[in-house]
Amino acid sequence: MEQPAGQYVAYTFYRIDPAWRRLPVEERAAHKDAFAEVVEDWSGRMEGLKAYSTTGVRPDADFFLWKITERYEDLGELGTALNGTPLAGWLETPYSYLATTKPSQYTSARKARKIVPRGKPYLVVYPFVKTRPWYSLPLEQRQAAMDEHIRIGAEFPSIQNHTTYSFGIDDQEFMTAFECEEPADFMHLMLTLRETEASSYTERDTPIFVGQLVEIRAALDALDGAAARVTS
Repeated sequence: MEQPAGQYVAYTFYRIDPAWRRLPVEERAAHKDAFAEVVEDWSGRMEGLKAYSTTGVRPDADFFLWKITERYEDLGELGTALNGTPLAGWLETPYSYLATTKPSQYTSARKARKIVPRGKPYLVVYPFVKTRPWYSLPLEQRQAAMDEHIRIGAEFPSIQNHTTYSFGIDDQEFMTAFECEEPADFMHLMLTLRETEASSYTERDTPIFVGQLVEIRAALDALDGAAARVTS
């Protein structure tokens, strides 16, 4: 039986040059319109393309795009299209992560779980790397540690896990993304997981980003406060 194609999952973070805010309002609006039009057009071409705002939370990123596609070339073509907009000249990309799907070796699933955003209001994203000694443990010990990990995760049903794999295609080993109703819910989950055996084999799980799900135009309006501006 032919296996379904896997998915590529990418996260691209953007930070606006503060000098952009000194441009005339009309020019800024045109920049935002052009960028948003590209994202809106590509939203109909990819399996998933969602915008999340981090404005006012992280000093190193203002918003990010969560991209899901079965076609790797889509990522480059979307990036090229966005680079062709005037706003791109004012944006930095301080972080960009790439991952793909595969079946987990710690569950009975034989096929990669399809990444389908649930539309929850917040998404917590971070790269994850385990220590090398983890991979030297007997499979039975790793399985027991992950069984504990999975059991605790099931105690937080409001949080949806979207773990993907980056071995050999990016600097991290995993990209972890969790949709949740409230960021504090995820904090309680992570605090509980700190006490597990698997957690002791974590080498790196930062930087961590909490994004609020918004339409792309709302994410861009937050860059210059247009969403909060009241006109008389």
